[in-house]
Amino acid sequence: MEVRTERNDGVLSAHVSGRVDSTNAREFEEAIRSVIEDNDRAVIIDFEKLVYISSAGLRAVLMTAKNLWQRDAAFALCSMSEIVREVFEVSGFDKIITIHSSKDEALASLND
Repeated sequence: MEVRTERNDGVLSAHVSGRVDSTNAREFEEAIRSVIEDNDRAVIIDFEKLVYISSAGLRAVLMTAKNLWQRDAAFALCSMSEIVREVFEVSGFDKIITIHSSKDEALASLND
C-alpha cells in the first residue's frame, strides 16, 4: 500500500494504491490522519489504484470519516474499480460515505 497526498485550496486529496487489509489498515488510517490539517475543509480519498480493501480497511475509512464529520469537514471517496466499489456496496458503506466516479466529480461536489 502506498498513500500519496496533495493539498489544494483547503482540500486534501489522498491517492491510495495497492491493497488495504488487516496487515496495513492501521498504517493506512494513520497515514491519512497524520496529514489532515485543522484548516482542511474536505478530504477526498482517491482509490483509482486500489486493488483490494478488506473489512479492516473499511473500518479505517469509517474511522477517518467519523473524525472528519466531527470537525464539520467534508469527506468523499472516488475513482473506485468495480471490485472495490462492490465491497463498499455489499457492506452498505456506500449509503453513509459519499462515493464519486472521479476526482473531478468529487471536487465539483464540494462547491455545490
